[in-house]
Order: sequence, then structure tokens, then C-alpha cells
Amino acid sequence: MTVTGIFLRDNTFLDYVYIVAFSFFIVGLMMMTSPRTARRGNMVAAVGMAIAIADTLLRHGINKWGLIILGLAIGTAVGIPAARNVKMTAMPQMVALFNGVGGGAVALISWAEYRHFGNSLGSKHLIPTLFAAIIGSISFWGSNIAFGKLQELIPGRPIMLPGRLQTVLNASLLTAAVVMAVIIASGTHSGLMFFFILVAAAILGNAIVLPIGGADMPVVISLLNAFTGLSAAAAGIALDNIAMIVAGMLVGASGSILTNLMAEAMNRSIPAIVAGGFGGGGAAIAAAEGAEDRTVRSTTADDVAIQLSYASRVVIVPGYGMAVAQAQHAVRELTKLLEANGVDVAYAIHPVAGRMPGHMNVLLAEADVPYDQLREMDDINPQFPQVDVALVIGANDVTNPAARDVPDSPIYGMPILDVDKAHNVIVLKRSMNTGFAGIDNPLFYKENTSMLFGDAKESIQHVTEEVKAL
Repeated sequence: MTVTGIFLRDNTFLDYVYIVAFSFFIVGLMMMTSPRTARRGNMVAAVGMAIAIADTLLRHGINKWGLIILGLAIGTAVGIPAARNVKMTAMPQMVALFNGVGGGAVALISWAEYRHFGNSLGSKHLIPTLFAAIIGSISFWGSNIAFGKLQELIPGRPIMLPGRLQTVLNASLLTAAVVMAVIIASGTHSGLMFFFILVAAAILGNAIVLPIGGADMPVVISLLNAFTGLSAAAAGIALDNIAMIVAGMLVGASGSILTNLMAEAMNRSIPAIVAGGFGGGGAAIAAAEGAEDRTVRSTTADDVAIQLSYASRVVIVPGYGMAVAQAQHAVRELTKLLEANGVDVAYAIHPVAGRMPGHMNVLLAEADVPYDQLREMDDINPQFPQVDVALVIGANDVTNPAARDVPDSPIYGMPILDVDKAHNVIVLKRSMNTGFAGIDNPLFYKENTSMLFGDAKESIQHVTEEVKAL
């Protein structure tokens, strides 16, 4: 055996290689904090993961090469086309699906470990195995429900049992899973009981996400991502695999921090989100407020062009409607035209705009919108009273003044973009339908608001042509 071969079979040397891989993970994460370096950061982290995988495969005891190669081939055949073909609007669904696969893999690894070694694992490895099985199963099934809701395969509104039955059900399922895990950890060997732990956690994963409405879905995806990271870290402890421990902890920690920040941005607690019941009450709210008796002012592309061209300051508020219409390039063209005419243009970005953190930033970067034109909510809100025109493109829920003014509203307390304080507001929408949260928006009926109905991309293109003609 060559010197190189000896090193590659030495676990101490391979441990040092793991440290190199972890360095790539951490540097990659640091680079992802800036839009300018995020793409390179993703590649650096991917290189780190490739090193960690190669390191793991070189370790003693790996002998099922046929199955490993088959798994890699299937994953490559499925993953690459899916990642290349997915639309940016469907990226949240893709994230939910991939996240669920990670949780499911951890749950299956835990099950396989227990079937193979049973209680001979010892408490040091058995307890993290049971923890990984429960959390991984919750993450897998919860992520599947999140995917189904985002893909509109199942209704996006909260689906829950009446009264406190939902809380009782969730608590009972969690208690059952934990009690069975404690029984196994205390020395009782039962493959059937381990299976029932997975089943209880699976039902719990469904029961947690089904009651959650659309507006909370970005937070839920982030929370499930944190669950997957924590379950992977636990599985790493069970398998004595340092790479899984470190990678899982990084994912779990970053997911937990992001979940907490997003929950704070919506002025909601994570337990309240998990308890569900938010969103989907639009019809009742609209009826209660007599929305059918209020007046909506519609406008035309040439009127919008005049307002924008003669404004000193314009703020564009992008939302999921812009993403669906793929209107970001048309918006960028309009922006260039206005700037050439001396108009000051900026973009207002809500922390949970779209269906995933950073969704709007990525879409606008795709259209080469300069990053220094993007304004965070806390920066832009005090400036809206000095804005001549706020152009809202499919951003229903994050501009809803009911969150600020209507104590009975389900979204009361959620920070919003104060577009209603601008001199004039133009809202681009296909119809008067509610947004993903299912809540009517009083902004549409205000005196300073005009509605430009139609496909966002076509509407922006018409406005651009009218601006050119002025």
C-alpha cells in the first residue's frame, strides 16, 4: 500500500480532513450573509460537503459500494433535473420537499440502526437514535404537508379540529412518542414499539402543519429546516459521525435563528404559529366589515404612467404576484426609464415577502436590480409620507393596514410596509381576491389608492410604453 493509501485509511488523518470540510461549511455560511458573495458561498459549502462525503466513504467499514453508487445515481438523476427546471416561484416548495427528504432519511437511518443493533446500542447511542427518529419523522411528514399546501395540492387554509381538540391531539401524539421512547431507552427491546414511535411522530408532523395558514408558511418551512438539522446532528451522535454532527448543528442553529427572526418580524411567537389557526378567514372578515359596500378606484396604464413620470420619488413594493407573473425584468426596465427621467426609485422589501426568506431579493437580483436600491422595512417605513407613489405589485398581506389598525384582525400586530401613508398608492392585481393569508385588505378602498387590474407583467409593460410616449 502506498503512503497516500495508508493516510487515506488512517482515521486520525481523516478526522483532520473533516476539520477542513467544516472550515468550508463555516466560510460558505459567512459568505451567504451577503447577496454579493452568496453564490460563491453556496459553492464553497458544496465543496466542503463533497470533501465530507469522500472522507466518510474512505473510512473503515464501508463495503456496500453497490448500494452507495445506486443511491448516488438515483439522487443525481432526480435532483439535478429538478433543481435546474424548478421555477423561482416554486422554490419554496422545492425547499420544503428537499428538507423533508433530509428528515425522512434521518428517520430511516435511525430505524435501520435500531433494527440492526437493538438495545445493544447503549444509552449513549440509543437516546440520540430515538430523538432523531421522532424529530426526523415530524420533519418529513410536516414538510410534505407544507409542500402540498404551497403547491396547492391541498387547501392552504388552516385545517384543524374544533376547539382545543387539536392541541389535545398534538400533545397526546407527542406524549405517546416520548413515552414509548423512554420505555425503549429503559431497556425494553421492541421493534414494533420503535415503529409505532415513527407512526406517532408522522401523524404529529401532519397535525402540526395542517392547521397552519398560508401567511405563516415561510416560518414553518424554516422551523422544519431547523428540525431536520437537529435530527441529523442526533443521528451523527448515534453513528459517531462528526460530519453529521457538525453539519446538522449548523443547519439546526441557522434554521432556529432564522425562524426566531421571522417570527419576531411577524410579531408572533413560534408556539402560536405551531398552534395554527392563522389565515383563511378572509370571507368572514370582508363580510363583517361590509367590504361589498366600499368603493374601489380602478385606473389605467396611461394614468399610472403620468403619475410615475411626474413623481419625484417612487417606491416599488414587490410581492408574490410579481414572482408569479415573472414581472421582475419588466419592472427593472420601467425603473431604468423613470431614473433616466430623474425619478428617485427604491424597492421596499418586507422580511417575509413572497413565500420564503430572501425570495424577493433573489428575484430582483435576477433582473440586475442594484442591491443598494433595496430598502428593508424598518428603513423605508418612516419615509413613506415623503413618497409620491407607492407601486404595490402583488404584495397583499405585507401591506395590509389591518395589521396596524384593526385589533380584531388575525394579523393584528404583524409589522407591515406602511404604503398607505404614501401620497398615492397604485396596486397591481389580477382581481380583488384575497392574498395567501386569505384576509381582505382595507388598503384597496382608501382614497389615495388606485387599482390597476391585470397580469402584473403585462400591466408594467403597458405602463412602460405609456411612459416612453410621454
